[in-house]
Amino acid sequence: MKNVKISNLPLLFVFVQACLAQADYAPYFYDNDPYSNNGNLAMFSLSEDTPVGTQIYRLNGTDPEGQEVRFGLSFDQGSKEYFRVDPKSGNITLVEKLDREEQDSVDVNISITDGRSEVVERVTIFVMDANDEKPEFQNMPAIIDVLETTESGKSIYKVEAVDRDTGSGGSVTYHLQTPQSSLFAIDINSGVLRIKSGQTLDYEKTKTHFVTIVAKDGGGNLNGNEQFMSSTATLTVNVIDAQDTPPFFIGTPYFGYVYEISVPGSEIFTVSAEDGDVGNPNPVSYSFDEGDDGVFGINETSGCISLLVAPIYLKREIFNIKVRASEVSGEDKQMDYGVATVVIRVVDLNNNPPTFYGENGPQNMFELTMYEHPPEGEILRGLKITVNDSDKGANAKFNLRLIGPGRMLRAVPQTVLNEAQVTILVEDSAAMDYERHQFLTYKLLAVEIDTPERFSATADIVIHLLDTNDNAPKFSSDYYIARIPENSPGGSNVVSVTAVDPDSGPWGEVKYSIYGSGADLFLIQPISGIIYTQPWASLDAEVRSKYNFYVKAEDAEGKYSLAEVFVTVLDLNDHPPAFNDNFLEKTMVIGAPVKIQAVDDDAEVPNNVIEYAIMKAEPDNNIFDIDADTGEIKLKSYIKSLAIIQNITKKRDCSWSLVVQARDRGQPSFSTTAVVKIDITEATQLKGGPLGSFLLLNRNNPLQIIGMLISIICFMVIVTVIISTATFLRNKKSNRILPNRRVRRRPRKQHFWNFKSPFKSSETPRENFTVQEEQPEPEVVVENVNYNNNINNVVRHWPPPPCAPSLPPPPPTYVPGERHWTIPTVSAAVAPRPKKRPVIDRTDTVNKALVSELKMRLEQKKMATP
Repeated sequence: MKNVKISNLPLLFVFVQACLAQADYAPYFYDNDPYSNNGNLAMFSLSEDTPVGTQIYRLNGTDPEGQEVRFGLSFDQGSKEYFRVDPKSGNITLVEKLDREEQDSVDVNISITDGRSEVVERVTIFVMDANDEKPEFQNMPAIIDVLETTESGKSIYKVEAVDRDTGSGGSVTYHLQTPQSSLFAIDINSGVLRIKSGQTLDYEKTKTHFVTIVAKDGGGNLNGNEQFMSSTATLTVNVIDAQDTPPFFIGTPYFGYVYEISVPGSEIFTVSAEDGDVGNPNPVSYSFDEGDDGVFGINETSGCISLLVAPIYLKREIFNIKVRASEVSGEDKQMDYGVATVVIRVVDLNNNPPTFYGENGPQNMFELTMYEHPPEGEILRGLKITVNDSDKGANAKFNLRLIGPGRMLRAVPQTVLNEAQVTILVEDSAAMDYERHQFLTYKLLAVEIDTPERFSATADIVIHLLDTNDNAPKFSSDYYIARIPENSPGGSNVVSVTAVDPDSGPWGEVKYSIYGSGADLFLIQPISGIIYTQPWASLDAEVRSKYNFYVKAEDAEGKYSLAEVFVTVLDLNDHPPAFNDNFLEKTMVIGAPVKIQAVDDDAEVPNNVIEYAIMKAEPDNNIFDIDADTGEIKLKSYIKSLAIIQNITKKRDCSWSLVVQARDRGQPSFSTTAVVKIDITEATQLKGGPLGSFLLLNRNNPLQIIGMLISIICFMVIVTVIISTATFLRNKKSNRILPNRRVRRRPRKQHFWNFKSPFKSSETPRENFTVQEEQPEPEVVVENVNYNNNINNVVRHWPPPPCAPSLPPPPPTYVPGERHWTIPTVSAAVAPRPKKRPVIDRTDTVNKALVSELKMRLEQKKMATP
């Protein structure tokens, strides 16, 4: 049994008596292992990132007597109460945020009671770390000084940062924010900052470096996720200058001049130099290295170069003197030095500036009057200008420049030595326009080239331009669009055109005229440019709604320009719709609509857009519908047969009279009506078959009937062409009939052939001929005179039969490109008498030719029959 606390001492006697009467055991907690969340909180730990309000544990215990137990939880006085327990269930809830870095364990008193006895235990809850702390720099930000001569790879600073977390979350590594562009490198673990290998500091390039360092922890769990924390701080590195840079001269190159009036001791030029180590500079001392020839001196401190002798004793015109600037240490010891060259030129005194002269002496104003647009390259001969510089040599050399609007003029020559005649040339004729510039003002500038004084002179050139007729009138627009209502009275204004001629005087006056195929109905006022209709003109949009013509603007010398005018006649609703007839008769087959049509002669929509409506229908109004746009009249959808109509009208006659209105959409709107008589019938098979039914159904639509007939005819023509082509090709492949030929006669002592047409009835047996097997034909000499097998008028001279057997005739001579024909043989009875062959006249020859032609046709027929 555990310790029992008797909370009420006055009842001790009663309690002892109760114990004597019946033993009462105290309740107790269940023990738990370190990974359990049910028991007496022994060895229980909790992460510091557990959210407030989370149920973290459940106290669990029992009473030996089976009494109901209740749980309690308390803290030491002055301690922060992090948890709360439910007395009945024992569920412990976190009510305050935990922070391991502030408190890594919480001591709690837990209790269990059965109402009589209470057991209290003291437990410790360990707060486990979460990665919720950033690394904190201990010695950053900071400012350090580093000598620019510090060696590469040497450490210059050690960064320290601490992370209060434990484990990997408390380990810190160091990084540079921009390692690629930095001159520095940092050790990832120790935080030692070094100058990067191969890099050096240079005070003359960069005096201060700002290094941003990132401290990053090793990561850990926070709120169920892997979390990495980092901090940044800036280290300022000041570079300390070292004496490693020689002096440098300022303002090079150096040029000095000695003039003819200079005296010994005159200052020629002053050089200036500074120590390259600007952070901690040393004083500079000046001296000559070479080139002074003993005629020049220099002040060691100021660098002033002076003349030691009179100019007359100078042996050269140009002196190139090497001047040395040396650093001086504290012990007056010379260290690094720099050298510069000073060029000193001996020149004559330049005391005369350039001067411009006219015909009467020095002059600074020149004027000229001329017409605009002179030819390019023309010399302005009215300007007589001379320029002169009285000095000699280089002092008398100067440049000429013409300064003014644009590049219209050019002055030559551009470089002058002593004196020259100035010529002004036209360079841009188009720019010299009176309409833009009535006068031009230029400045002629002469500036010395090689003198230190750069003496100069100027002269004004004023050119007055005179106007010419160089512009044609120009319209304000290339085309004009006008609209005028139809039926406007004659003389109505249409549009006003405007053209401007920038020329002056009569050349700037513009007169207007119109011409073109569409200008017949219009006139124009020559001065104002107002276009109006002819007094007699009547514009009708239905006749013509678009007009276009040209308007010409012309000045006094005939220069002109054109613009196009487009006039649209606006349609007014001045025509009502009209039917072809006020009384129309239609036949309607159930299931097919009938169509009526009205025409509106107005030119434009909506004036010519027609809407249709049934105003009245007899004997019943509720049987037809009409399409308002197309005018198609059809039965209502529920009417499928004549019986339905007869049930509605109680009549067997299915004839209707409809009053149909056609109304346009113009403003104001016009309408007209027509009476339409409709006979209703059912679609039945007529005596004419399907064609008759089709004609009856479409008798009100003749175009559809014509289209059907044309389709049938075309189909028949195509079938005929196909059959004829197939027949021709087949006959061409199987034809064996030779063309008609002329046959030469043999000697007369031969028997003749007697033929009888097989298509006529024979009069005597002797006149019959029989078709026998093919026999070789007597030798004949043939000459092809016609390739057409259908010619019947060829006279054939048949040779007499042979008196004795003989060899078959030779084959006809082969001609390339000709078709070989097989000569059909004809068998017949040979008359024994007369011995001599009778004379064959032309009539007999024709008859024989007809018989032969019939024979050939019979043979073709047999060959064609399968």
